[in-house]
Amino acid sequence: MKKKFIGLCLLSLMMALPSSVSAQVENGFKKMDVRKEFSENAFSWFHEGELLAAGDKEKSNAMTIGWGGIGTLWGRTALTVYVAEKRYTKEFMDKSEYFTVMAFDVEHSNVLRYMGTKSGRDGDRSATQGDACPDKKAAALGLHTAYTSNGTPYYTEAEMVIECKIMYAAPFDPQYFKSDAPKRMYANFPAGIHSMYIGEVVNAWRK
Repeated sequence: MKKKFIGLCLLSLMMALPSSVSAQVENGFKKMDVRKEFSENAFSWFHEGELLAAGDKEKSNAMTIGWGGIGTLWGRTALTVYVAEKRYTKEFMDKSEYFTVMAFDVEHSNVLRYMGTKSGRDGDRSATQGDACPDKKAAALGLHTAYTSNGTPYYTEAEMVIECKIMYAAPFDPQYFKSDAPKRMYANFPAGIHSMYIGEVVNAWRK
C-alpha cells in the first residue's frame, strides 16, 4: 500500500512538472500542420528574418537568418537553412540531429537584431551565468529557452516554431558556382562559405 502511494505521488509530481512533450502547449503554442496552415509567403518569409537554433539542454545557440527555403524533397516536407562556416551556430548544427526555426512578432524585433550581430562565443556574461548558462545570447535578451520532445531548443517568446530533422548537410563547393551571384557574395565575405542544411519538418507550433 505504501509503495502504491509513493508511486501515485511520483506520478502526480511528474504530471505537474513541465514536460518536454507538452512544453509547447504549456507555453501558449498550438500544434500546426505546415502543409495546411502555413500561410506566410515563402518567397519573403526568410527575407523578413527568422531565428535558427540548435543544441541541447547542456548548451545551445541561435542566430538570425535571412536565407532559407520551404518546399518538398524526397517525399518529405522540407525546410532549408544556410549557415556560414565561421558562425558559432554552425558548431551546434553539425552536432545536432534537429534544429528549430522561429518567427517573432514586431514587438520582439530587437531579438533578431541582437541575434544577428552578437556571437554566442562572446555572450554578455553580466547578463548570464557565465559558462554555466546554456545559451548566453538568450539570457542576455531575457528570453526563456524551452525544449521540444526531441530536446531541440526554442524560445517561448516566439510566435511560431518549426522543428526539423536534418536530412542533408554540406558546404557549398565553389567549383559548382554557375553565375556571378555566389562568386561576388564570397569574394569579400569574412564569415566563409555557407553550408546547406535540409531538414524534414517533424513538428510545428504557433500561438
